[in-house]
Amino acid sequence: MQQDDLPPHPLRILHLEDSAVDHELVRRALHKSGEHCELERVETLAEFRRQIQEFKFDVILADYRLPGFTALDAWHLLQQQIQQPPFILLSGAIGEPAAVSAIKTGISDYLAKDDLSKLAQVIRRSIEVHSIRRAKEKADIELALSEQRLADFAEHLQMTMEQERAAIAREIHDDIGGALAAVKFDLSWIGRHTTDSVTKGHVTAATEMLQHALEASQRIMMNLRPAILDQGLVAAVQWLAESFMKRTAIETTVHVFQEKDSLSKAVQLVAYRTVQEALTNIAKHANCSQVTIDLSDAENVLTLEVKDNGKGILPSEHNKPKSFGLRGLHERAKTVGGWLDVSSNGNTGTSIILSVPLSPAHSDTQQEND
Repeated sequence: MQQDDLPPHPLRILHLEDSAVDHELVRRALHKSGEHCELERVETLAEFRRQIQEFKFDVILADYRLPGFTALDAWHLLQQQIQQPPFILLSGAIGEPAAVSAIKTGISDYLAKDDLSKLAQVIRRSIEVHSIRRAKEKADIELALSEQRLADFAEHLQMTMEQERAAIAREIHDDIGGALAAVKFDLSWIGRHTTDSVTKGHVTAATEMLQHALEASQRIMMNLRPAILDQGLVAAVQWLAESFMKRTAIETTVHVFQEKDSLSKAVQLVAYRTVQEALTNIAKHANCSQVTIDLSDAENVLTLEVKDNGKGILPSEHNKPKSFGLRGLHERAKTVGGWLDVSSNGNTGTSIILSVPLSPAHSDTQQEND
């Protein structure tokens, strides 16, 4: 134990004791041990309350049984204070069950009065343990605050990304889409008013390329801002599955077990992005022949599972420095109070499960008021 971990000398000790003789024995035991301390004695619960409210002590020693109350009553009073120094029972034979019960409530230690030679050691040990516990509590609070800040930032980042995607989709629709539609109109006019076969051939080829560009812009807009969600999550998931199957030729099946007619836009978007990201990963890495998507809202929990029969994901790949896709899905799930589970069993494929408890806050009515 480092000296810096201990409170500065002299130790301020509050002694809850109704016997002046026993108090003097404690003073002598501490003096004999070489412990430099200031010892303050109180006898009543009212005096004890006043002392802990007005002064700061490094440790509290307390007899177990006092006139009209016990040390446990004093302990409960101490719990109401911001400053809570170590609390040590210093009593006669109170019985092992009572001592164990007291320790379980959070009291630091117990020492019998006939063993005062160990008092200084018990005090120092209690102070050290108390210091470690306080440091851990402080670290836990700081960690919780840090995690909350990270979650808030992740939620803000996801919201910002969706807003930027929507803005880009609108620009594609208004500017690029409008321009392509105008070009298609002009090409159609040229095709109707020319008799030159060579020109007609170029017009036909250009129209075909233009149609590919229009389809690509529509696909990009759909990925950026899923307007299909206006028709509901089921329709959106089925559209994703059909598009994926056409693009990859991988057999894709959707099973829906739906009890509720509507979900909030936030939950729908998280579920949609989860399917979208999962299918993207499958196309890139899974090397599979079959994909199954299960969607259910049974027992007031939205459960979405995307499962493939591919080569699976190695444990080491879950924590790759640049594997932001799955991490992003984890953070997305948290924004609606849900969680994401990813499991993979060797060559039997991968399963990604999104679970979101459904509450009144996840209804469409509530969402429209946001």
